Amino acid sequence: MLGQLGSGGMGQVVLGSGPDGRLVALKLVHRHLAEDPGFRARFREEVRASQAVSGAYTAAVVDADPDAETPWLASVHIPGPSLDDTLTALGGLPEAAVLRLAAGLASALRQIHRAGLVHRDLKPSNVLLTDDGPRVIDFGIARAADDRPGITRSGWLIGSPAFMSPEQARSEPATQAGDIFSFGAVLVAACTGASPFDGGNTLQTLNNVVLADPDLGALPASIREIVRPCLAAAPGRRPTAAELLESIGPQAPSARPWPPDVEELIRQRHADVARLAGSAPDAPT
Repeated sequence: MLGQLGSGGMGQVVLGSGPDGRLVALKLVHRHLAEDPGFRARFREEVRASQAVSGAYTAAVVDADPDAETPWLASVHIPGPSLDDTLTALGGLPEAAVLRLAAGLASALRQIHRAGLVHRDLKPSNVLLTDDGPRVIDFGIARAADDRPGITRSGWLIGSPAFMSPEQARSEPATQAGDIFSFGAVLVAACTGASPFDGGNTLQTLNNVVLADPDLGALPASIREIVRPCLAAAPGRRPTAAELLESIGPQAPSARPWPPDVEELIRQRHADVARLAGSAPDAPT
């Protein structure tokens, strides 16, 4: 282990090095949670979900042991800022960058949904920005699309209020259409710096998610056309991830998908990781 990358209620994430020298993000579960059989079952679900998904816009799982004394999951380390950190530092992104973000997120959701899964917590802090595009991370509450019972307790509100779907806010079963709604809310935040449903407190935010018609007037027309159907109140009226990719259209190849200020944040993350790893930073291409 080379250093801590982050921590939270579930455990800590540390930077590690595999036998081949590859850097990995190692998620270590808190001891008190490891002693909870129900939590271990949920963590096994995270491992299963993460291993089932592959693609250019997700973080590949290297190895895991949900049955170890301290359960852990190792994925390829992605040295980039989260979209949340980027928006906090810089505000909204320009139109071209948001279109590129949209294409990457839609591609990630297509892979997740093809694996028969629902992410259930797509939000800016679960999107990392890298040299060649975004990555969707954290399958901690991902579930099979058939929503098998017995893993999460009845009544728990799963997801992040400002980016969850109306059906999630009502504690209804999660579906892939819910991820599409979250995708739309994330794109609004990418343009404006905030969710279109943020009400200042959880109760008002949930009320906005269920009842409010979001104001999309500040979005560029190209983004608004993508977002509006995603935020349809009825799940059946939302497009699939594959349909989203068609509507977004192909993005021109680019060695630099982000504006210079985002590139600088990425360079800073490379440097931070290099310091933890005890080596000189690799310059992003």
